[in-house]
Amino acid sequence: MLYLTLFICFITSILATPLVKKLAFKIGATDKPNQRKVHQRIMPRLGGLAIFIGFLVGYLVMQPTSIYALPLLIGSFIIIITGVLDDMMELSPKIKLAGQLLAAGVVVIYGGVQIQFINLPFGGTLEFGFLSIPLTIIWIVGITNAINLIDGLDGLAAGVSSIVLITISGMAIMMGNGFVTTMGFIMLGSTLGFLVYNFHPAKIFMGDTGALFLGFIISVLSLLGFKNVTVISFIVPVIILGVPISDTFFAIIRRIVQNKPLSAPDKSHLHHCLLRLGYSHRQTVLIIYAMSAIFGLAAVIFSKVQGMWASLLVLGILLVAIEIIVEKIGLVDKNYRPILNFVRGVRYSRVKN
Repeated sequence: MLYLTLFICFITSILATPLVKKLAFKIGATDKPNQRKVHQRIMPRLGGLAIFIGFLVGYLVMQPTSIYALPLLIGSFIIIITGVLDDMMELSPKIKLAGQLLAAGVVVIYGGVQIQFINLPFGGTLEFGFLSIPLTIIWIVGITNAINLIDGLDGLAAGVSSIVLITISGMAIMMGNGFVTTMGFIMLGSTLGFLVYNFHPAKIFMGDTGALFLGFIISVLSLLGFKNVTVISFIVPVIILGVPISDTFFAIIRRIVQNKPLSAPDKSHLHHCLLRLGYSHRQTVLIIYAMSAIFGLAAVIFSKVQGMWASLLVLGILLVAIEIIVEKIGLVDKNYRPILNFVRGVRYSRVKN
């Protein structure tokens, strides 16, 4: 039934996307090219509405039973309304954030989706107490915006989100979490259907409607799949979301290094750096897909290794690999190369001696 639902959501999204495209032009939900944009012509956005339609159809078909189902649905409607309004009239950052906080608040406060405690590796638990609500809301809003930030090339956010959803759903199957598995499959089918029209050269953009919705659902599903576990295991959703999280993290570092406001836009995100290195639009997207898949595989390996030291070794290797890639492509700054400079210095000293 799961695979049938995935197919139904896929077909629904494919059928809905052309209709949403016409609606986008009719209501003025379009994206005009500028110096920060890669596209060269006016493009319809609002494509996330097609993903949402596929999601609703899948939800009605499967009717997943969980105490989290209704709050997640209500939060999704709030996010979709926020995204549609932003695609139409470009809301101010404060209003857009307010919509995200409201959606997250519904899921966290009304739905009870909270990071309440973590089991410590050497025994005992770390109780978050009154901090559980703000911490969970920060996670949801943070991941929601991280997905939004990587939505800079045709098919990028939709493809990366699909890979993340495959990983979350696969691990939910292994853990016997039926609700997360079902919702993951519903979202995966709906996103892949839209990706048919969104992959380069795109016929429609997902807009904030899609990026915020995908980020919201992924952030909540990752919590439901891995909450209240050990410190080591809690790193799993962070690894799964490695591409959007690392891109957002290094964007913050980049702005601090360059003495720019954290909210300042730029053209130095992961996809911009790869384009500057000479990769084509499609090659850049496929490279980032591969990175996301590697993160997903690393998350599975990380969750299966036995012992804390083995887990730390896997995590250490992953962090060093990320840092080297960041330095190679100039994600922070072209002069930011601590590890590469260190290696170069060691090689130079060896040659000199």
